[in-house]
Amino acid sequence: MFFEINVWAPRIKRYFKDNPGAPFIISFQLLLLVCAGLLIQENLVMANEVAVYAYFLLVIGVILQLIAYLRHGNMMEKKSDD
Repeated sequence: MFFEINVWAPRIKRYFKDNPGAPFIISFQLLLLVCAGLLIQENLVMANEVAVYAYFLLVIGVILQLIAYLRHGNMMEKKSDD
């Protein structure tokens, strides 16, 4: 079946291991959706607060992704030298 948990769970686990910033970036996207809902309800103050937290999550996620990218690049250089 297409949605068997035994098939997808290891892939998802590996994805999050290879991309340590992914949970932060996904959380950022979810908070942006919350901001949109708050803006629709005209709750500007709360939307601004949530947007600030979303931005911090994005910054953390991008920094973690950059670190992972630099580590992966160094490992690829070592493999090509062998």
